[in-house]
Amino acid sequence: MNTTEATKHYRSIFERRTPDEMRTLAHIKRFMERLVADPGFRQALADNPDDSKSVAERYGIGIDPNEMLPLYHRRYLRYRFTEEEARWPLAMAWDGYMQDMFRHRDLLREEGSMEDIHPRFHAWRERQIRRSMSELGGSGPSITHPIVAFELSEGCTVGCWFCGLSAERFRGYFPYTEENSGLWREMLETVHGMFGTAARTGFCYWATDPCDNPDYDRFIADYYHITGALPQTTTAAPLKDPDLTRRILALFDKYRTVTNRFSVLTVKHLDKIHAAFTPEELMGVELVMQNRESLTAKADAGRARERQAKLRAAGKPDKISELSRDHTTIACVSGFLVNMMKKTVQLVTPVPGSERWPLGYRVFGERQFSTGAEFQQCLEGLIDEHMVESLSGDWPARFRSDLRFEAMAGGFKLHSRSTEHTIQNTICGEAAGSLLARGDLKVADVIERLVESGVSVLVVADLLEKLFQSGLIEDSDSGEPLPGTVDVAPASLAI
Repeated sequence: MNTTEATKHYRSIFERRTPDEMRTLAHIKRFMERLVADPGFRQALADNPDDSKSVAERYGIGIDPNEMLPLYHRRYLRYRFTEEEARWPLAMAWDGYMQDMFRHRDLLREEGSMEDIHPRFHAWRERQIRRSMSELGGSGPSITHPIVAFELSEGCTVGCWFCGLSAERFRGYFPYTEENSGLWREMLETVHGMFGTAARTGFCYWATDPCDNPDYDRFIADYYHITGALPQTTTAAPLKDPDLTRRILALFDKYRTVTNRFSVLTVKHLDKIHAAFTPEELMGVELVMQNRESLTAKADAGRARERQAKLRAAGKPDKISELSRDHTTIACVSGFLVNMMKKTVQLVTPVPGSERWPLGYRVFGERQFSTGAEFQQCLEGLIDEHMVESLSGDWPARFRSDLRFEAMAGGFKLHSRSTEHTIQNTICGEAAGSLLARGDLKVADVIERLVESGVSVLVVADLLEKLFQSGLIEDSDSGEPLPGTVDVAPASLAI
């Protein structure tokens, strides 16, 4: 089976570094985990500025923090990503590693490309990616838009108060029986056959926890053998079944295609995880710090969104994490969400958490299956119904509801929560923008009015199609409430 660029790059991150270099990175990683999650560790560093190495040693961290000051010390932050950072070799080593990881993230997004094997799905997904980069604020660049996610259980036993997907209570799991495993492999063959290497972007959880299914490792092993990629595992219960967790980590060591993730719920939870696994064992695991004291933000979706609303209603401060940023969703799939227990397939894409889409993802449609053949029919039906390669005349001619329109000479500007889009077209830009800003016309109406004013139909159609493919025109049955705006970054579209 061919190895993709994403997998080649990921494996090279580990293979081109020596064992000593990987050990050093593992201990820097553990230092950074403590720094982000543990206020006691942060205080100990502040109280012992001349003896930070001893502080690190007390937490089982075998590196000298003085060799990485630009990573965490406010007096040295200005040296990060400059030539002077070379004075702190561990900071240089960590930043080089993180640049490699960011490159892998971008390659995973590219791995979902289906331009040759399924142009229709490809065009739809590319449009969702462009929309997300504009609409999702700080969440946008981190999302890789996998094409499929499978839930191997129903509900979740963990019950995180901040769950961005508001997972329901656990109702059982999909066991790896002869019948179920046959259906599973048939479905994977269908996804791989229809979408090629893009199937390698998929994973096997959603509003579920992988460790709630004791057969989870057998399902993802099948995934690797059929698609060529081992799915990422994200769990908030890595200590629930240590043997299962170690089997998952062993698969990572064997196939090494993507980093796994453990969600950390409290500082005590972090203590137990660090006690159970060495820094080296967790080199292929990102610890996502979800405890209240951590220096990470909660997404404005699901239960976290509900918690903030309740606090505001009670007249209390609505701060639910130490830091806040424009983090709008934890959803990531632009494609199919499949539940093996309920036998459902939904077509979804990430959107900011809102009253209409409180879980941070939009559902275009849902279908039911019971066999592998019906599963393929579900995929084909959702594609036929909701994925269009180009703009049709009966499509509603309106900008996304989160965009603020600004007329200008020779075109117009559109302002989202994080981006300023500049559209320039001296022939019909101003007129087309004004008609789209009305929001009460069809595409055919806009074309007709501009053609009547003397503009070539080809020029009008080309302008509208480019706006559509850029993700600036609203999907036909949406209607999101307008969110607030924040700092704006420029983008331009010369037409």
